[in-house]
Amino acid sequence: MNIKKRYIVLIAFIAIVIGAVGTYAAGQLFSNFSNNSNSGLASTDRDLLLELADQQEVLEENMGEMSKVVNAFTIIKENYVEEVDDNQLIEGAIQGMLQSLGDPYTVYMDKETMEQFNEQIESSFEGIGAEVSMVNGNVTIVAPIKDSPAEKAGLKPNDQILTVDGESVEGLDLYEAVNKIRGEKGSEVTIEIRRPGVEDLLSIDITRDSIPLQTVYVEEKETDGKLIGIIELTSFSENTAKEFAAEVEKLEEKGMDGLVIDVRGNPGGLLPAVEEILKLFVTKDTPYLQIEDPTGKKSRYFSDLETAKDYPIVTLINEGSASASEILAVSLKEAMNYEVVGTTSFGKGTVQQTVSMGDGSTIKITRFKWLSPEGNWIHEDGVEPTVEQEMPDYYYANPVQVKDDPFAYNESDPNIEDIQLMLEGLDYNPGRLDGYFDEGTKKAVEAFQKDNELEVTGEVDQSTAEVLQTKLMEKVRNGADDLQLEKAIEVLTK
Repeated sequence: MNIKKRYIVLIAFIAIVIGAVGTYAAGQLFSNFSNNSNSGLASTDRDLLLELADQQEVLEENMGEMSKVVNAFTIIKENYVEEVDDNQLIEGAIQGMLQSLGDPYTVYMDKETMEQFNEQIESSFEGIGAEVSMVNGNVTIVAPIKDSPAEKAGLKPNDQILTVDGESVEGLDLYEAVNKIRGEKGSEVTIEIRRPGVEDLLSIDITRDSIPLQTVYVEEKETDGKLIGIIELTSFSENTAKEFAAEVEKLEEKGMDGLVIDVRGNPGGLLPAVEEILKLFVTKDTPYLQIEDPTGKKSRYFSDLETAKDYPIVTLINEGSASASEILAVSLKEAMNYEVVGTTSFGKGTVQQTVSMGDGSTIKITRFKWLSPEGNWIHEDGVEPTVEQEMPDYYYANPVQVKDDPFAYNESDPNIEDIQLMLEGLDYNPGRLDGYFDEGTKKAVEAFQKDNELEVTGEVDQSTAEVLQTKLMEKVRNGADDLQLEKAIEVLTK
């Protein structure tokens, strides 16, 4: 063995690790100065220095074990049948260490991926517009972004992505899979998904587009002489809290009688953003959030708010509400006894921080657990609504896959059940919803085809199926039959 080469590699590897620890501490110290008045989440300088010392001590204790990594590096370099790039091996070692943690939210991002990550947080990006996570080893949709190609194509929370343009994503880390899904505006990608509760795999064609990150949408409704403000938050980015506060102030100046905060399909985002929003509503006598550090120490965080708002507030959630959205919902629920309407949320109860590796690459690592005001950890369980409300059945209809022959009279198939749900949702009553194509279903199909200038056959081929899905998605995106929002307003006005 070339002792000199091994020694150099060992020094390089240790330098990478020490560099990461040093950068992390410096980043934390900077965070302490910049965030003390806002989030209160940074540790004290003294604690950070002690933590850095502890990590360096651990590093020194494990120097002997690290030589095993260097041995593997050298064995591969000197014995593998083909030439191997040094950087490939080092990045593979980092990926392997992180994957061994079994935490889908702790990931390595190379320089290019990190640039895309920053772009997504700060402005806009090009792609299909869906937040994804690694769940039990599967690339899984957390939520499609509002008005994105993913939403228009019918992707839903908990859809598992299996292939992208025919190539399997099995074995890829999250950001490798994301890089396959993303692409230039106007380009098309075919995604094969497994949807829980659906027997057949679904193949969905999506045209990529620019995904603007507008995060605050406002609506007003007059109900029984009361002004109800509805603010939808699609994610928590840098400007979300500021824009949200401004819109609340406008509504209050108009004499708002109740507020709905809609975080359905909101996959989360920046923790300080949701903290600033909570400080507008949670009074100082109860914590709006608790944070548990790696040692198990819990810290509680409070606002300076003296008195509660003089109007009721309802939070709207669903299975696509994750992370910061769940913080908002459970904090208002537990700290202020405000109602939560909808269905149980996604269930992400951890906080990540980015640690620079010094070369433009970054590790996004889970550092804390966040707990509700009462100290509950909702991870993998989600936030339960105080008032449960589903959406109409047609909201859950799946894309129809016409493989060979059209679906026709006297056939039974799970796809026909989805066709019937769509027809009913579009006010073409098929008479039944059990997947059997009877005379009533045929007449409903013929009426739909006639109204949409399709060939009137009474059968559902791919063309009819696509128009059905398009019309239904238009109705859903326009907010028709939004039973959850209706229930939230009903709760406010009681």
